[in-house]
Amino acid sequence: MEPVTHRVNMFRKSVNSEPSCIMPVYQKEAEASTRTGRLTDRSHRQSYCILAPLVSRLIRTQNEARYWQCTAAPQSTSCHWQLQEECLELSYGGLVMHFDYVWLRDHCRSASCYNSKTNQRNLDTSHVELNICPANTRVDDENLFLTWPDGHVTKYNLSWLAQNSYEGLKQSAMQPRIIWNSDIYANAKVSPANWDKFMTCDDELKKFLRNFLLYGIAFVEGVPPTVEATETVTQRVSLIRETMYGKMWNFTSDFSRGDTAYTKLALDRHTDTSYFQEPCGIQVFHCLKHEGTGGRTLLVDGFYSADQVLQKTPDNFELLARVPIKHEYIENVSDHRNHMIGIGPVLNVYPWNNEVYMIRYNNYDRAVINTIPHDDVNRWYVAHRQLTTELRKPENELWVKLKPGKVLFIDNWRVLHGRESFTGLRQLCGCYLTRDDVLNTARSLGLQA
Repeated sequence: MEPVTHRVNMFRKSVNSEPSCIMPVYQKEAEASTRTGRLTDRSHRQSYCILAPLVSRLIRTQNEARYWQCTAAPQSTSCHWQLQEECLELSYGGLVMHFDYVWLRDHCRSASCYNSKTNQRNLDTSHVELNICPANTRVDDENLFLTWPDGHVTKYNLSWLAQNSYEGLKQSAMQPRIIWNSDIYANAKVSPANWDKFMTCDDELKKFLRNFLLYGIAFVEGVPPTVEATETVTQRVSLIRETMYGKMWNFTSDFSRGDTAYTKLALDRHTDTSYFQEPCGIQVFHCLKHEGTGGRTLLVDGFYSADQVLQKTPDNFELLARVPIKHEYIENVSDHRNHMIGIGPVLNVYPWNNEVYMIRYNNYDRAVINTIPHDDVNRWYVAHRQLTTELRKPENELWVKLKPGKVLFIDNWRVLHGRESFTGLRQLCGCYLTRDDVLNTARSLGLQA
């Protein structure tokens, strides 16, 4: 059998001149392939994927087969499609996309393949031939239609394909956000939610969550200064994540736990529970009482600082996103015995668009570095130093004085927190929230999260 490239060239030449001349060569093979539904010989499959649907159209109407690269309709220039060896290439709305044939069969939304009531797949993907090709393909102004060798028809809305393509996802953010330094946040003039309205009005909750998703922090004011009220306001947003610190924690500087947070000392910027394999997603703080001075809370947008590293030194960003390190928490105080280890890179990114979705930064709890090859160790320290320098720039620091009644929600995967040292009695309560449930609440209210 001649190479597939020769066949394609022959087909192009024939179509441009006289379509009927290729029918004796390919019609029999295409029809046989359509009946069997599969081709085991790779060269046959290559020929079939590229030619069979076109020959099938040629048999019906020779004039339709004059175009190897097809348009949706004569009056439309916004959609073009092309059958390639392993995939369908689709150009729509200015976006060029590629869809593997198995993917196109697997994601069929017909009633037999997909349950629209439960939004779950009915199709057993293991039954789909891995070398499957459509027997017929057509596109109109809004939809792509694929007929498979067994006669099953799949219909895709073109906008749905654009939204769910790799190329579309690569150009968009998984979660809309505004990265900030202190000036950017101050100029945004983000309003806090009001306790009474927050607890009764979904629009207030939605506005609060929109701000939280955009900036990684949000406030509710007017909350009664009690542990019980703090628990109530957090449960409006999500389920509480219980840890070895309990469900709701209420502490002072009594060093009742083996952690620097239980002192009056200043705390440098950090993310919490970096020593969990999955760090807690959201942290809540409520200062119930403070009879003294100092104790302001420090907030830094880790994504802003990470973006500065990416813009200035991409290689350092790549190293921090690639190399995993360990964080560790060892507690042996009173009746508390805990030993936690979490492993992961400082920056966690989506590989298709380099979007950071989590920063794991805690110099207090960073464990012995033994997960990095020796020839990368110094480079890692250089990259980590650059990130630390960005995080510690004064213009990136937002200082907030927490007072009774003002509850702070922090995205612990994004915003680092710390505090200045303080005097006197300072009572703080709070908890961790499950990240998935916060995002679930946001999506239920129509937000992208």
